Amino acid sequence: MPPNLLSDLHLSGSSACRVLTSRVLQSPLAGVSDKIFRALVRRWSLDALLFTEMVNATSLELGHGRGKVEELQQEAGPIGVQLFDHRPEAMADAARRAEAAGAFLIDINMGCPVRKIARKGGGSGLIRDPDLACSIVEAVVAAVGIPVTVKTRLGWCSDPQTADNHAAAMDWCRRLEAAGAQLLTLHGRTREQRFSGRANWEAIAAVKRTLRIPVIANGDVFSPEDARACLEITGADGVMVGRGTMGAPWLVGQIDAALKGRPVPPTPSARERLTIAADQLQALVAARGDHGLLIARKHMSWTCTGFNGASQFRQQLMRAPTPDQALSLLRQQQDQLA
Repeated sequence: MPPNLLSDLHLSGSSACRVLTSRVLQSPLAGVSDKIFRALVRRWSLDALLFTEMVNATSLELGHGRGKVEELQQEAGPIGVQLFDHRPEAMADAARRAEAAGAFLIDINMGCPVRKIARKGGGSGLIRDPDLACSIVEAVVAAVGIPVTVKTRLGWCSDPQTADNHAAAMDWCRRLEAAGAQLLTLHGRTREQRFSGRANWEAIAAVKRTLRIPVIANGDVFSPEDARACLEITGADGVMVGRGTMGAPWLVGQIDAALKGRPVPPTPSARERLTIAADQLQALVAARGDHGLLIARKHMSWTCTGFNGASQFRQQLMRAPTPDQALSLLRQQQDQLA
């Protein structure tokens, strides 16, 4: 495992230094990593870097989506804001808004594989236009005083296993570093792979060896054991976890504890997971009204596992027409597991 994992990670913007005391990052997840989800993650990890959902710079420009970046100062621990767009000035303006709202750092999304984003030149679409990608990094760096980071992938096309594709990934990431990125999070797949196949940690290692800035490894980290193996292979400065935290907000804290040599918090029991689901449902309804139930359904379907009849229970829970009825079902199931 890299020897620097017990030391702090220092990132410097033009006017503000940021220090990370945890080498585990929670990935920005569209439709998942809202303020309420982040509060759950904080129960197990007080100092990990968490992220808002991916924010469209155009939406901020038009006055939409500001709820994703408002009042970040009121949250515990460091919160990064991830932005996407294909226009450097729009990205710079959005970054200034996020900085004013209390963002710990600005992350530029250059890895989202969703077609409607990539075909407009945002997300992973920027991999095919490195000149524009670098212009965006330069514009955002010039606009804010906090650190600017980038999250991206190994490349556009499939089969990243060959030496030529390793070289292409290294060249792509070196350009981002030269443009001013302070840290790079690298998902070990290409855009065409999306989330299929195995994440190529060896390719991340090749990129890590060629860069001076910190590199965070992303892809196929679902447990503390995965995190240790990933860091051993990649030599990265930390790991970012994404899909593994859906329905498991404790995972970030478990990995953090394992990497620091501390006792790993136990995975919540089935009854405790039902309590977490109920807490999240109530918080979402308090924030969003009855629409909070619609948002909560996917979280409850991920979280309510680990007991006999769980599948049938989730089906019943998904059909609950009101928040009160869903909460009643959760409490009844808790009583049965007591």
